[in-house]
Amino acid sequence: MTAAEENAANPRFAEALRELGLGDLIPQVRRFPDATRTAAEAAAAIGCELSQICKSLIFAADGVPVLVLMDGASRVDVELVRRELGAEKVTRAKADLVRETTGYAIGGVPPFGHRTKTRVLADRSLLDHETVWAAAGTPYAVFPMDPKALIAHAGGTLVDVREQTP
Repeated sequence: MTAAEENAANPRFAEALRELGLGDLIPQVRRFPDATRTAAEAAAAIGCELSQICKSLIFAADGVPVLVLMDGASRVDVELVRRELGAEKVTRAKADLVRETTGYAIGGVPPFGHRTKTRVLADRSLLDHETVWAAAGTPYAVFPMDPKALIAHAGGTLVDVREQTP
């Protein structure tokens, strides 16, 4: 493995991949000169459909962090998340809570390999693709993975929390 390949992923995320027995993904991490912080930026850089991007979004459910994995073309319906969790109130987590919970900054949060264990909800829409792309711990790096394997490694529960368009 070249130094460039090793450096494409955030070192903490590369270590998490090795610990999960997924070290073979490290050479598949792609780093881009421009940020892939948003799903649209990532899809454009990779050359894939927007819905093939797996967004890792942290919410606070009654103050407790929860990770929602959502396809890049969709928005999370916070009310559906609230009902799924049986919570009183669900809000988008602030940047400091995201970093404290995951160890990564917004725009680079991977679907697993976080600092703390959180509940994970994965929207069924991710299963519409053979491969999805997710952040590799930095706003400049992504990796490909089968969505079923990604959800399994994240410890995700399959749910329907996508905002429905009228």
